[in-house]
Amino acid sequence: MNEFKLAFNVNNLEFIKAITEAADELGVPIILQASKGAIRYMGLPYIVALINSARSQVKVPITLHLDHGANFEICKECIDAGFDSVMIDGSDLPLNENIALTKKVCEYAHLKGVKVEGELGAIDGIEDEKSGSLNYTDPAEVLKFANETRVDSLAVSIGTVHGAFKYKTENPELRLDILKKINELVPDLPLVLHGASSVLQNEIAIINANGGEIKGALGISEEKLAETKKFGVKKINIDSDLRLAFTAGVREYISANPSEFDPRKYLGAGMARVKAVVKNKIKIFYGV
Repeated sequence: MNEFKLAFNVNNLEFIKAITEAADELGVPIILQASKGAIRYMGLPYIVALINSARSQVKVPITLHLDHGANFEICKECIDAGFDSVMIDGSDLPLNENIALTKKVCEYAHLKGVKVEGELGAIDGIEDEKSGSLNYTDPAEVLKFANETRVDSLAVSIGTVHGAFKYKTENPELRLDILKKINELVPDLPLVLHGASSVLQNEIAIINANGGEIKGALGISEEKLAETKKFGVKKINIDSDLRLAFTAGVREYISANPSEFDPRKYLGAGMARVKAVVKNKIKIFYGV
């Protein structure tokens, strides 16, 4: 992962179509990633088949990635099913146990030509099946982790937060000093930011205006997140913003068309909003 890519979590056909069409129209490579919750909801064979179908419809490269793999078994299952890369999240383990687990996944994945993302430090907040408390990545541990695991990329904790309810004030400061130090220690190791949705306020306003109750949800600006690219960040994960956009589209359509019961119409409205959000993020982060 030497070039920068946005990674978008997918939950259904509409998400996959919206994201891949947006990327194809703007001509940029992307990562589509599935969490344990998405796999349980969609089923692993459906996810792989849908992604392969999407690939056949577009010209841009699409990488299929496992987000927050909790153990060796789920990583192995996804590798064997045809994923291009997997994340093994041992961030809640003591350092040596995290190293041992990540190394085990790397050894199996690399035999299959599959890349592995590890994690050091812990991201605060709750998103899908992942929750935790903030624990900044210790730069002193990074070199040991990288050398012993041979991991292909590393998710770091510098103050981003999972979920829509991230902060008490808008645009808090990220610990770019930590990120810079890590990048200096392992300049050839691609770094990853989780919890990087901006919690788009216009989508929340639409949701709340159409019967929703999402109060006090705040994120961090895309422009501030884009600064991290200067310090070795090659992958930025987006999930909550897509959920908010999809929900806004569905709620707005149903509210405006109370007699409508064709799911293709309200799901299509959600899909259109997701596509618009993805296009805007691509323009900001890829500079196209």
